[in-house]
Formats: sequence, C-alpha cells, structure tokens
Amino acid sequence: MYGLVNKAVQDFVIRGHGEETWNLIKDKAGVSEAAFVSMQTYPDKITYDLVGAASEHFGIDANDILEAFGGFWIKFSMEEGYGHLITLAGGTFPDFLRNLNNMHTHIAQSYDKLRPPSFICEDIDESTFRLTYISERKGLAMFVKGLLLGLGERFEVELDIDYRGQLEEDEQSHEFIVKYG
Repeated sequence: MYGLVNKAVQDFVIRGHGEETWNLIKDKAGVSEAAFVSMQTYPDKITYDLVGAASEHFGIDANDILEAFGGFWIKFSMEEGYGHLITLAGGTFPDFLRNLNNMHTHIAQSYDKLRPPSFICEDIDESTFRLTYISERKGLAMFVKGLLLGLGERFEVELDIDYRGQLEEDEQSHEFIVKYG
C-alpha cells in the first residue's frame, strides 16, 4: 500500500490516543519507519501488522478498528488535499459511489503502482442499492463499511448498511446492501 494509508493509520492512532500509544503500536507491529512517505509503496504486511497490533493493544476486534479507520479515512484524505476528488466524483452519496472506479482511475495517474478495489452499484429501489466490493486484498470489507459510513457523514445522509458477506471463496468479492436517506 502507499505510505498515505500508513500515515492515515498513524494519524488515526495519534489523534485518538496520542504519540506514546502510536509508538507502542508501531513497536508491537515491528515497524521501524520513523515516518511514512505518502507517494512511496510499502508492503501490505505493514498496514495489516499495524491494525493487528492496534487490535491487540486496545483489546478490540480488528474489524472494529478497520471500520472506525474507514470513517476516519474520508476526513483524513480530504485534509490531505484529496477533497476535490470527492467533490468531483459526485454531488450526492449515490453518485459518488457510482463514480468510485473513475475516481480511482484518476488517482492512478499520480500513484502508478496503485492496485485499487473496484465497486459495482446496482439500484434496488430509489433509496437502496447493492454494492459489490472487489479487491485482491483480503480482510478489508469492514474498512469499506467504515468508508461508507464516513461518506454518509460527508454527504449528510443516514445509512443502514447490511454486510452480506463474501461472494466467492477467495474472499475477493463482498456484498453490501445500503439504504440511505
């Protein structure tokens, strides 16, 4: 993953629990980097190890941490100068989600090693859709749920999100039913 993700994990921990806690989690994860460079790639293992160490440190399930981090990611990325992409991707919650793949294509112009997930939005009715999340990275479905919740806050819509689970044995495709209003 790009360093921007790890910088966000660092900021997430520091804002909520302080620099000392971040250093404890980083040490527990075996991470030696003093700082992460946003545009540099790092092994995915670093990010997973940080989440695992935070889970162990706080005694909280890793999925709960990923969900909270997903919501934080929306605010963090906007603060880091990517807010215009969220604005350009759509003026409403459903429009934004329908344009996620296009937004990732645009981001890939700057991050040439980006391996983004893909999303399929299928309307069920005027305020409900099925969102299929597809990624080569395992274990991030609750991060996506957190992203959705963060986007709900961003677009000021209430959400009811039902995670239906993975669609394939290899854990690449996950389904969510999202009601908004």
